[in-house]
Amino acid sequence: MKHKIFILILIASVLVLSSFTHKYNFYQEPKKVSQDTLNKNVTIADSLGLISNLTLTLHKKNAHASYYHNKFNGRRTASGTKFDNTKYTAAHRKFPFGTKLKVTNEANNKSVIVIVTDRGPFSKGREIDLTRQAFMDIAANKNAGNLKVTIEVIK
Repeated sequence: MKHKIFILILIASVLVLSSFTHKYNFYQEPKKVSQDTLNKNVTIADSLGLISNLTLTLHKKNAHASYYHNKFNGRRTASGTKFDNTKYTAAHRKFPFGTKLKVTNEANNKSVIVIVTDRGPFSKGREIDLTRQAFMDIAANKNAGNLKVTIEVIK
């Protein structure tokens, strides 16, 4: 009788312990990283020089621009692209995604070219949200949170 109980306990413990085992896959596919096809050495001045033969259509003067908070880094934008505060993108309520805009600071006449990838800003009185990189490139005062800008559409 003791022998049968011992065998039953042994079988039950083997079944219980075998349910906790996990087959580990030692070979894992390496993650594929797509390379960015954009040359990182192209400067803003070069890109502004490239648009000299393109037409610029004035959209708005004295528009208020602000910049994204860092908490949005890595999140998806309304267009589906991943947001990166170091790139030259913008949010606008009405322009179609992919529209290129020339945004010029009216105080110092510095300008950047951005691509619309998101919707916003949703603060009253703001016309456009720029990435932090684009905002700091044209800002005269790096501590400011908003600027008066001129927005032109590149065609």
